[in-house]
Amino acid sequence: MPSTSDNLNMKHTGDLAPVSASKRHIFLDALRGFALLGVCLANYPEFSLYTFQPDSVAAAMPSATLDGWVKFFMLLFVDGKFYTLFSLLFGIGFSIIISHAAERGADGFRIFYRRMIILALIGCTHLMLIWSGDILLLYAVLGMLLPLFRNVSDRKILTVAAILLLLPILIDGVCEKAGIFLAAYPYGKWWEYATMYGINEDNFGTWLRDAMNYGDVFKFLVQGAWERMYEFVDGNRYFKVFGLFLIGFVVGRHKVYADLKTHAKLLRKVALWGGIIGIPLSVVYAVSGMGGHPWGNGLHAFLYAVSVYPLGFAYAALLGLFCIRHSNLVIWKIFATPGRMALTNYISQSVIGMFLFYGIGFALGASMGLGETELIALGVFTFQILCSISWLKVFRFGPLEWIWRMLTYGKWLPLLRSDK
Repeated sequence: MPSTSDNLNMKHTGDLAPVSASKRHIFLDALRGFALLGVCLANYPEFSLYTFQPDSVAAAMPSATLDGWVKFFMLLFVDGKFYTLFSLLFGIGFSIIISHAAERGADGFRIFYRRMIILALIGCTHLMLIWSGDILLLYAVLGMLLPLFRNVSDRKILTVAAILLLLPILIDGVCEKAGIFLAAYPYGKWWEYATMYGINEDNFGTWLRDAMNYGDVFKFLVQGAWERMYEFVDGNRYFKVFGLFLIGFVVGRHKVYADLKTHAKLLRKVALWGGIIGIPLSVVYAVSGMGGHPWGNGLHAFLYAVSVYPLGFAYAALLGLFCIRHSNLVIWKIFATPGRMALTNYISQSVIGMFLFYGIGFALGASMGLGETELIALGVFTFQILCSISWLKVFRFGPLEWIWRMLTYGKWLPLLRSDK
């Protein structure tokens, strides 16, 4: 990482540009692609409205028994693990942006803040106009805090990260014992707007399926934005995300992704202990999730911390070890291609979900079980792989990546590949 004085003495931004394709690390792109798959699997139960169905409705579906097993395995292997990967990748990306800016003699932090502001605008648009489950706005806001740690030692950064990841356990435990509801304000605003628009518990799970115009969808999105704020506060999401950002920043600072062989010993330790700790505790976490947190929110928060993070880290380490041994397999290019267009694919998953499941599209929502929903999610991701491969044969960036980068660097960037 550049020192403070290095950044203060940088004089120009004219030569600043995105990392070229030749300088990209296929492992990072493949890891983003892998994370995109997991996020699609995690999000589509909400798009299909399955998550919003009352227990009695879900239990009455012909696929109820299969859906129960699918839900269990989703809690075991998917829930939280892929957002863990995305958050780590964000921290790694910050270190790359700053080091790249330093090489070009530009003010990396000014570029970084501009990048975060634009991402916040994209996230806000996504949240208010497309899907209430947006994560980009939170990423952008928390990302603005990362430069505060640019000159902090690894040990101190990892200590802060550990505190942030464990803090939700204390908060949930204390709130549960004291009867404190920290998310009372966003919860109240959520139902205030829902009531204003005629959205209630009876029609909550079918409103979007029955929405025949975008105006009705927008009403749901407005109250859904407050619901999202409630989820962030109630789930202590900001502590969790920023803690993972910091760990990713340390990984990026040491360029682990660029020389996997040198760090093979570390990767083996992370994979081994992440699996040993994460898998059995994820089973207990899944049982708790299936039962509606029967042992209390404090213990469920503890189970989340000791299962989701270790297993998420193990996923990344296992993929790194696999890449060391089998770096020439076509699977890396298959996952790396959508990973190079992660922003476009993340947003397009929402757009596709909207038109598949809402009344303004095919109105398939609230009509299928969880197993069928996840098959559709796999189909959507496969479709995105094919589209990404076709797009990047002609263009240098994904469409949203292209716009984001031009606004970030303040200049026109050619979209067509130079070899075309």
